[in-house]
Amino acid sequence: MNEKEWLGEENQLGMDIWRNKYCNDGETFAHWLDRVSGHDRNVAQLIETKKFLFGGRILANRGLEYEGKKITLSNCYVIAPPEDNIESIFDRAGKLARTYSYGGGCGIDISRLSPKGAKINNAAKETSGSISFMTLYSLVTELIGQNGRRGALMISIDCAHPDVLEFIKLKTDLEKVTKANISIRLSNAFMEAVKTRSRFRLHYTREETGETIESLVEAADVFRLIAETNWDYAEPGALFWDRITSWNLLANTPAFSFAGVNPCAEEPLPAGGSCLLGSMNLANFVTDPFTPEAAFAFEEFKQCVVQAVKALNDVLDEGLPLHPLQEQRDSVGIWRQIGLGIMGLGDMLIKLGLTYGSQEAVDFCHQVGFVMADTAIAASALLAKEEGAFKGCVVDEIMETPYFKANTTEKTAALVRAYGLRNSQLLTIAPTGTLSTMLGISGGIEPIYANYYERKTESLHGSDVYYKVYTPIVERYMEKHGIKDDSRLPGYFVTALTLDYGERIAMQAAWQQHIDASISSTVNVPNNFTVEETEQLYLMAYEKGCKGITIFRDGCKRSGILTTHGEEKSVPTAGEGLARGEIVSIDDNVIGKKRKLVTGCGSLHCMAFFDPETGTLLETYLSKGSTGGCNNFMIGLSRMISISARAGIDIYTIIDQLNSTGNCPSYSVRRATRGDTSRGSCCPMGVGNALLDMYNEVQREMQRGDAADSGVKKVAVKPKADKKVTAESIFCPQCGEPLAFEGGCTTCKNCGWSKCN
Repeated sequence: MNEKEWLGEENQLGMDIWRNKYCNDGETFAHWLDRVSGHDRNVAQLIETKKFLFGGRILANRGLEYEGKKITLSNCYVIAPPEDNIESIFDRAGKLARTYSYGGGCGIDISRLSPKGAKINNAAKETSGSISFMTLYSLVTELIGQNGRRGALMISIDCAHPDVLEFIKLKTDLEKVTKANISIRLSNAFMEAVKTRSRFRLHYTREETGETIESLVEAADVFRLIAETNWDYAEPGALFWDRITSWNLLANTPAFSFAGVNPCAEEPLPAGGSCLLGSMNLANFVTDPFTPEAAFAFEEFKQCVVQAVKALNDVLDEGLPLHPLQEQRDSVGIWRQIGLGIMGLGDMLIKLGLTYGSQEAVDFCHQVGFVMADTAIAASALLAKEEGAFKGCVVDEIMETPYFKANTTEKTAALVRAYGLRNSQLLTIAPTGTLSTMLGISGGIEPIYANYYERKTESLHGSDVYYKVYTPIVERYMEKHGIKDDSRLPGYFVTALTLDYGERIAMQAAWQQHIDASISSTVNVPNNFTVEETEQLYLMAYEKGCKGITIFRDGCKRSGILTTHGEEKSVPTAGEGLARGEIVSIDDNVIGKKRKLVTGCGSLHCMAFFDPETGTLLETYLSKGSTGGCNNFMIGLSRMISISARAGIDIYTIIDQLNSTGNCPSYSVRRATRGDTSRGSCCPMGVGNALLDMYNEVQREMQRGDAADSGVKKVAVKPKADKKVTAESIFCPQCGEPLAFEGGCTTCKNCGWSKCN
């Protein structure tokens, strides 16, 4: 078998993902399969049949340590929370950097840091607060590369911390802490205060000075603020912390405590904790799909769970000496967490003819989830019989947890009573963004995102032609039933943006009953979804027992989803209907603007000139200051920007190209040491931000009538950009296509790029 036979000859995207992300230096598929399966034929067969896949770090790295590479097999870590002193704060920054350099994503909680204004015994006299150090951790994430991508970071804070209000509002500034996800730990006490409209106490006592900082807030007002910022900016996420700490196998173990969650929040972990991931493709356990005889192969599914638990334990043992930090090796050696999950749920339900979110589908998922949990616990017990229980295992404490009692048969309980468990944590549901895209299935527990996507091509005459690209499961159904029009699909083809959010929460809650870790999941809601509905969604998730919730509203200010339709914003460009090779000539009748930029090398002066009637960008001049960079580079860049603008390329497309130029080390170092750099992470990005700022200023002036009337007659403009880029859109940095936000993860449906994997 080769990769074409494995993924399908028509699945070019899947093959590109495999080659670019997981294949090592052009190895054959057979060699790759043997490497990542650990030479285990049973595991290789599960991968061949696409019933199970390891997480991305394992698929990319397993076996490469023998080639002298510094790698990890774990996707995610939680760094020990910083203590309330400067040494600890910067020590954690170093640990983040080391972990990123091996390829792991990290979570860190800042609840132990003093709030803003607390008295300290150094030159500052009082602290700048816990929030100020988030910039440090975000910068570290930006600086450390991971084979063409950046590390992933989650920063969390407790809802009782006095800095929590500033934390909630932090990312309403789109320039702050851009390299981290943020979430709030919401306690039961806080949520009950919200429901009863009571006051809630924010408090912090600094051990070094004994000073206590506290205040009373209206819980409902804080909750409303969380809902408002999430509605408009997609952050912060909510972690229902008491549910996280009480619904797992270690809930009764005093020696254990969670320190934080990983970047996509599906893995609560202790200080130094790490987790290996793997997912089963539920869609491939359906027999006779799309027919009344369709059924789920439970016995085959159980066998896969047993093999997957063993496979992840094998990888855990192999990877133990590979963790970047000693505290990570120690934590994993004691607790032995693995994270077996699912993907393809949306596809499975369609194959079975079940409507995602319906009571019938929820009931069926309870059935599958219980079997998965019971089988995984039994498999871990049998491994403990052969290899020994994890070091922190206390059988009586485990068997008395509510989670264990709800998810085991008496047969499984007897095995645990006799042998203990090999793992303290077994199940999780990760986003699986890149994996599911590679296989052409739905990710995690998400429904299919859309029945089809629109792609654009241009005819020989230059006009835009749009065509439908059907989601693979939809395409297979239409081919089997001879359907040419997607409007004739059955009613159970629901999608992320058409699904009732109450049913969406019900599905997540059903799976959470059987998952001892957590679930990375995003509830996609339409643009007209209200703040009040957002509050109701959060309350519903809390009441139904979810461990966390993330929403993403179509068209919010942090928009990153791939829209299936919608109007494009008309952006003024220079010239009308320009033929290829034609450019607009300009005279002295222009509006001029100037900005001084501070870059990593020094200063940079940017001048821009705009059409006095349309506000269109016409020309740009760049020059370095006395300590700036290369002047010839500045001249060349300004000429290319100018010729692009005068050839009919709109300003947003130009800025999009400038923003795709990456990170400059000198820029980042100066930002960290002096904090005076202009927005961006390199000179071209700084120029792009300055151009946008000047363009917006010109547009505001023209709306007020401040721009002088040149008396020159102008004709209506017709944008001629190859790509339509608007200020509200976020595009893939690899291929330029719009991005989808699903399963807590930003993913490109065109090339497979993912922020998470």
